[in-house]
Amino acid sequence: MAINLQKGQRINLVKSSGSTLQNICVGINWGAIEKKGFFGNTKKEAVDLDASCALYDDNKNLLEVIYFGNLRSKDGSIAHSGDDLTGDLGGDDGLDNEIITLDFSKLNPSVSNVAFVLNSFQGHDFGTIPFASIRIYEGTPTRVNEVFATFDIANGSGFAGHVSMVMGVFYKKNNEWKFNAIGEPTRDKKLEQTLSTVTNQYL
Repeated sequence: MAINLQKGQRINLVKSSGSTLQNICVGINWGAIEKKGFFGNTKKEAVDLDASCALYDDNKNLLEVIYFGNLRSKDGSIAHSGDDLTGDLGGDDGLDNEIITLDFSKLNPSVSNVAFVLNSFQGHDFGTIPFASIRIYEGTPTRVNEVFATFDIANGSGFAGHVSMVMGVFYKKNNEWKFNAIGEPTRDKKLEQTLSTVTNQYL
């Protein structure tokens, strides 16, 4: 049974069987904007969101960023599926638009935090996007073996007027990896600004 995460919740990456998650996928899914056209008909407007993850050490130094312009970490532990330019134009199809895979066993030992953020490339207001969610699962970008946790993001009035958010942070404590479900919008416009907010507020 997958964990339904709430904002601010922290979890261990331990399954009900007692085994620890080592190789995971973080899938991000979002909807296209519905707009009323002439004569009352509805049309869908594509939404280009960009999921990224950033690696930090114990001293909050930014080590590397994996995003649509850099799809693979230097140590091969993290890979990005590539840029999705549209969102779910046909409604929620249950599939992830962008997927970032993370293998903790290959991660450079100097990394202590892996932060996941979401930015609207074209400046679409998160308040107008019908849904956005992430899920942490075992499998590959094309196959879901078992969903470990889900997290609805960009829900609520607080996201109106924002084009950037911090989704969550994997962090290492006592040599074990955990996840902090943050789900907070930021006032930032660009990825670089969002990562600065992560450094100052969420590590």
